[in-house]
Amino acid sequence: MYGPNSAISSYSNTAMETSVHAANPHRLILLLFEGAILTVSSAIGHLSRNEVAQKGRMISHSIAIIDRGLSASLDMNAGGEIAQNLSSLYDYMVRRLLHASLNNDAEALKEVLRLLGELKGAWEAIADNTPEIPAKIEAPIERRASLSYGKV
Repeated sequence: MYGPNSAISSYSNTAMETSVHAANPHRLILLLFEGAILTVSSAIGHLSRNEVAQKGRMISHSIAIIDRGLSASLDMNAGGEIAQNLSSLYDYMVRRLLHASLNNDAEALKEVLRLLGELKGAWEAIADNTPEIPAKIEAPIERRASLSYGKV
């Protein structure tokens, strides 16, 4: 019932929750990129091992992170053309993930992984120029990724 995997999973969940609670809005977006990269990478591994159900779960989770996390964090009014372009790119990645899921297309997964890596790198690069804004610790996790001062 309880094994090493259960302990590792529990630690990982606690570590992630602690990271989210302590993160500023900029860091929350980085956490979303990291989560999406991790789940797409995992989907590639499951696909290579012909683990169809696990591949599907990881792709679904990736889509949720991109759609309900990254895309939902965009402020289309304040973000202007950049927000519009990111929205289009996120939509494209979701379509590629759906294609990969339906067609067992590892290349489509690798393409999304590459795009996520490039966006994460760009987001990290602007971190040096972003003032530290403390996150509201009392805000629920679900709301914190979409706080207005954390929108792009």
